[in-house]
Amino acid sequence: MNLILLGPPGVGKGTQAKLLIERFGIPQISTGDILRAAVKGLTPMGVKAKGFMDSGALVPDAVVIGIVEERLAQPDCATGFILDGFPRTVAQADALKQVLSGLGLAIDHVVSLSVDQDELLKRLTGRRACQGCGAVYHVDFAPPKNSGICDACSGELYQREDDKEATILHRLQVYQEQTAPLIAYYDSCGLLRSVNGLGTVEGIQGEIVSRIQAQQR
Repeated sequence: MNLILLGPPGVGKGTQAKLLIERFGIPQISTGDILRAAVKGLTPMGVKAKGFMDSGALVPDAVVIGIVEERLAQPDCATGFILDGFPRTVAQADALKQVLSGLGLAIDHVVSLSVDQDELLKRLTGRRACQGCGAVYHVDFAPPKNSGICDACSGELYQREDDKEATILHRLQVYQEQTAPLIAYYDSCGLLRSVNGLGTVEGIQGEIVSRIQAQQR
């Protein structure tokens, strides 16, 4: 089973991906992880990517797609995979379709998780990290025993730049402009499985599995 997980930052893709890995026994493929692995392993595409990264330039789509192709060709993807964080644009989706076709593969399901912006902001801006040991808390969902103080080392908690509202709003805007069009793209292909990202982790997982199984009957 070949899956794509879609959704804005903070929607819970990573959490659901871990549960899907356990349920279906297929690997999660994150572009950030495989990019770093390809560079470290000096694969042909990794060497190309390293050249761009060393010069401070963005890695071009063609190289990213080449790295994804290298990863999908590995033996552990023979029974399926979960793509998380790729594709990010319609152009990348078209390129992925060509790569998969060349490997004799195709996407079976695109799971789109959705949560309204106010909830996403609450989830993302509520995170706090410890200045001392790096432990992460959330002011609403996983607060420390004493406000502003780390349970583990009594260090001071702070809000990282990446978790500030202005940064989060920018990330959400980029998602809406670049990645959200993939919802209509995959819907037109008959592959979209829309799931509400509000609820318990187990409940959302059950809905994902139910939507997938309904399409396989």
